[in-house]
Amino acid sequence: METKKKIKFKINRLYHFFFKERFNKKINFSFPENINRWDLIKEIITFKKFKTYLELGCDDNNSFNKINIDFKIGVDPFSGGNFKGTSDFFFSQNKKTFDCIFIDGLHEYDQVCRDIQNSLDFLNVGGIILLHDTLPNTLHQQAVPRYKMIWNGDVWKAIVNFRTRLDCDIITCKIDQGVSLIQKNSNKKLLNLKIKDFKKLKFKDFYENHEEYMRILSYEGVLKYISDSSN
Repeated sequence: METKKKIKFKINRLYHFFFKERFNKKINFSFPENINRWDLIKEIITFKKFKTYLELGCDDNNSFNKINIDFKIGVDPFSGGNFKGTSDFFFSQNKKTFDCIFIDGLHEYDQVCRDIQNSLDFLNVGGIILLHDTLPNTLHQQAVPRYKMIWNGDVWKAIVNFRTRLDCDIITCKIDQGVSLIQKNSNKKLLNLKIKDFKKLKFKDFYENHEEYMRILSYEGVLKYISDSSN
C-alpha cells in the first residue's frame, strides 16, 4: 500500500510540474505552537452558549472527542465520529440544524464548496461555520491532486469564492494551518474579484494576495471579532 501511494504521489507531482504550476516561494505564517483548532472551537461554543455541533471529517477524533456540548454529530466515511458516510450523504438525509459546524473533510475545492453551502443551509441563526487547513505555506501543501503527506488541499480557493458573496462574512484565524470562520451575515468586507473559475486560481495568486483573500486575524483578533459581532 505504501509503495502504491509513493508511486501515485510521484505521478501527481510530475503532473503538477508539467501541466499545473511551478512556484517555489514559501509563506511563513508562524502559527502559534500552543493553540489548536479545537481551542478556537471550544472558546466559541462557550462564549456563544452553543448547544449543537456538527463535524465533517473526524478521522481519528482529535477534535471531535474534545468538544463538550449538549448534542454533536461527527461525520466520516472511514473512521471517527458517530455517523459513517460522506458529508454529501449526511446532508441528503439530515433534518437537524446546528449552532456550530466544523468542516475538515475532503480538502478539494468542489467538495469544500458543497460542504460550505450545505452547512449554510443547516446553520442556525447566529451560528458559525469553521474550516480547517485554509492557510497553506507552499505550493505542494495545496496541490490537487495531492503529492505530499503534509497537505492542506485547496480549501483556500473555496474561501476566496465565498468571500465574494454578499451573504457571508468570513475571516481567517492564523492558527493550526489556518481556521476560517463563516457567519451567515452581510459581508462586512466584500472581496471584489472578477474571477469566473475560482478553481483555476494558482498558489502564486495566493502567495501574492493571501492577506486580502483570507482576511487574516490573530487568535485574539478573532475572539474580539466574535465578541463584537455578537453585540
